Amino acid sequence: MSIKIVEAGSLKIGRYILIDEEPCRIVSLEKSKSGKHGHAKARIVAVGLFDDVKRSIVLPTDAKVQSPIIDKRVAQINFITDATPPMLGLMDMENYENFEMPIPEEDSLEGTIAQGAQVEYWIVMERRKLIRVR
Repeated sequence: MSIKIVEAGSLKIGRYILIDEEPCRIVSLEKSKSGKHGHAKARIVAVGLFDDVKRSIVLPTDAKVQSPIIDKRVAQINFITDATPPMLGLMDMENYENFEMPIPEEDSLEGTIAQGAQVEYWIVMERRKLIRVR
């Protein structure tokens, strides 16, 4: 897997973390001060990259957590299928690998997907996600 180990106290909003083996983007982060006999705590609220589920976790700030390494790439749309669900045939612009990916159901991509267009996609833990049309 492509992950790195970081301390919970060094995380920031907008960074990525693994919670329950699911890559998530941090949307809220609160750090409390240490008490008389305790450690400082970090309360992290994050949203899953692939399933959009909100997850929260509370950890000591010196705890080690896993952070996914995101590989951002560009591909060209070769074809669009009429199957259910509709699929995109993509070719990576760096290594010319061909693969298929389902069309996401996001409103921001509606009407902008066309054959020959370039798209940005992310590879996170051997899973692909279409981000935007260039």
